[in-house]
Order: sequence, then C-alpha cells, then structure tokens
Amino acid sequence: MTAEQRALELRSIPQVDRLSAALPQQLPPTLRVAAARRAIAEATDQILLGEGAPSFGHLVAAATDLLNAQIRRRLRPLINATGVLLHTNLGRAPLSPAALEAVAGVGAGYSNLEFDLSSGKRGSRYEHSAEMLATLTRAESALVVNNNAAAVLLALAGLSRGKEAIISRGELIEIGGEFRIPEIMAESGAVMREVGTTNRTHLKDYADAITPETGAILKVHPSNYQVTGFTKSVPGRELAELAHSRGLVLIHDVGSGLLSRHLPGGVPSWLNKEPSVNDAVEDGADIVTFSGDKLLGGPQAGILVGRTDAVARLRRSPLLRAFRTDKTTLASLDATLVAYLAGEVHHIPFWRMALAGADEILVRAKALTADLPETRATIEVAEGFSTTGGGSAPASRIPTALIRVEPAGGGAQTLAAALLGHDPHVVARIEDGRVLLDLRTVDPADDAVVAAALAAALKAT
Repeated sequence: MTAEQRALELRSIPQVDRLSAALPQQLPPTLRVAAARRAIAEATDQILLGEGAPSFGHLVAAATDLLNAQIRRRLRPLINATGVLLHTNLGRAPLSPAALEAVAGVGAGYSNLEFDLSSGKRGSRYEHSAEMLATLTRAESALVVNNNAAAVLLALAGLSRGKEAIISRGELIEIGGEFRIPEIMAESGAVMREVGTTNRTHLKDYADAITPETGAILKVHPSNYQVTGFTKSVPGRELAELAHSRGLVLIHDVGSGLLSRHLPGGVPSWLNKEPSVNDAVEDGADIVTFSGDKLLGGPQAGILVGRTDAVARLRRSPLLRAFRTDKTTLASLDATLVAYLAGEVHHIPFWRMALAGADEILVRAKALTADLPETRATIEVAEGFSTTGGGSAPASRIPTALIRVEPAGGGAQTLAAALLGHDPHVVARIEDGRVLLDLRTVDPADDAVVAAALAAALKAT
C-alpha cells in the first residue's frame, strides 16, 4: 500500500461521535465513546500495517464487542451448578438472607461503625464482632481483618517481627494465586525457621530449633492438599505447651473456619479431618486465625481469636489500619455469627448445602429433568460427588445426584458455553465428554431457572 493509499484509508475512518452514536444507546455515553475510540485506534493500527480500512458496519460490530466484553467483566450474579460449595472463582460462600439484610441496612445510610451509642463518643469498629466471636470460640478476645492471609501476616508481624518463627516444612503451603506462607512470613518481618521434613515433623524438631532469637511457633493447616502415608505432625496442644514453657507464643492458622465439631445439625463426616477453631483455642494457641468466607459461611474476612494480651498487641500494630474491614463486611459477619449463637446454622447457605442429603438432591434433579427434550442429548440422573472447594477439606467426597448431559454431537464444550451465555449465567462442569450439573450448590428457588437455561442451551446446540 502506497502512502497516498494509506492516507485515503485513514481518512475513511469515521469520527468518534458518529461511531459512538451507532452503538447501543442504553449504555452510558462515556462507555460508548471509549469503545468507539478504541475500535478506531485498532483500525488505524491495521491500516498503518498495510491492511485496508474496515467498513462502518465492521467498526460498529468491533466497538459493540468491546462494550460487551467490558460488561461481562463486571461483577454480576450467576448460578453455580458445579457442586463445588466454596468455589473461589465464583465468590466462595453465599451470604444468608439475614446477612444481606444487614448489609442493606448498614450500607444504605449511616451506622455506629466507630461510634459508641452508650457514651455518644468515638468507638471502635473492632468491637462489633469481638464479643460474639469470643463467645463462639471460647477465646478471651477477637479481632477481624479483611482476609485470612492478612490475619496470619498481622499475627506474625505483631508477635514475631525481627525474631524467628518456627514452622514445619510440611506446612509451607501455597494458597490460591501463588501466595505462599514463606512470602507472608518474609513480609511480616519474622524470620522463617524450617524444621522437620515434608512428611514428618516431631516435637523434638521444634524444641531443638528454639534459640534466644525465637519469637513464635507457627502451625499452619495444609487445607488445600493432603500428604498421606508415612506422615507425622505435632498436635497443637503439644506445641502450645512447648511454646509457653520457653516463653514463646503459638500462632495456629486453622484456615477454613470450622468453628466447632458440635454444631446444630452435626458436622458431616467429610469434615472429620478439618481442625476446628474451638479445639485450637482449647489446645492453648495464643492466636488462632481463620477465614470468614469458607466453612464459617460468611463474608470474606480474616478472623483472629486468642489471648487478650496477644490480641491487644495486634490491635496496636500499624498494619491493622491497612487490613481493616468495612461496615458492610462487619454487618454481614455479625448476622452470620448471630445465626450460630441462635443455633440456626441451617439459615447459612453453606451449611444448608453441606447438610443436604443426596436423596433430597436426587428428587430435585429428577423433577428438573422431567420435561427436558432428549432428542438433542442423552440426559440421566446418577450418583456422584460434590466437593468442598475453597482450599477446605481437599479430600471431601460428598454424595450427591448429578444431572449428566451428553450432547448428541459430542459438543460438551459448546453446551457448557451456551449455559454460561444464558441470562442468568449457569456454570457447570465437564467430565468424560458430558456436562454435569450438581444441584447441591443451586438454590432450590433457581431449579426452574436452571431447567430453562438447559433447555435453551440444548436447543441452541
């Protein structure tokens, strides 16, 4: 292409306002203008590389695609039909109606976030959940931050900065997003001291590693994987006794947030190996850390419970302001904790899903598939397993009933994509060339929506 031809092609590109006016008018003008500019910039680059100018219709389509892609990137609700109860990519634990009501009530106006209603003076946001957490976990004191990684970092920084923190090599875990315990320890200012081996660590390993430079012992539950076979780890009670006999503190990260083994309705057998916060506190840990949005079933939060003196030291840390939670998180956490105190854990969506029997899900699955056309696919309801997810109870296999859909043309990926493109979006999983839907993680009120989405997806494919 000659320079003259290139100039002609460039002059044929429409103005931004003309292209913007041709885009969907229900969208804000600012977004339409931004998409038009980007589409024009991409067309200009193509011309400069020697390609021809796109037609006006092509530019409209390109700008519209950019707008749609931007809309898809926004946070929006969807239906989780994967059977993964705490799906990290899908937001982990759903909030209860009471938690949502609390968020709406506090978020819609002003609140006593940092205001003492008794004295009429300034209060502390860290007091709202503390008493309930202490009551539920039998700890002396409690503190809430924005996530559990922050909780662990704060505990190490406040209790062992500049000193060694002893940890078993078998507990140097990596959590989602390549976030690793060694990196958290380094950021805290604590000096990591590894003991034992990947599969076996003894109490003597910890005892031999203690020096005048030691500040804490750190115990971390490897909640997103399991090492089986010839293994050994040291119980928290023994570590607490060792730490206290040497003037040290024990920080125990139990991870997922199973409050107790004695919850109303019982704790399912697939959580038998999951450590509870109550046990860690009773074993003598100075600080116990755990998540709010996993087995607790509340909002994303990092929770620290433990001895009054240890928590007081953490409250004085400059890091606390960087890790603090907002009013809506505290409101939803308070509502979640109230459900535990009232013995109403069945009102918490995670526990409702976790405790649902496979027979209950079987009845729902059969009802959902009863009127689906089988001309385009083979549809069956069969036994299967759900899983916990979210870095919790990695070996969990929860009996369930699965809806298995095998498209006639073998297009499982196409069918799953059609479900994902439905409004509302339905996320399923694929195994052995079949699309699987597990209603354990679907609100029963959404069963009809899933049925309609599946019927439309089958028709489209």
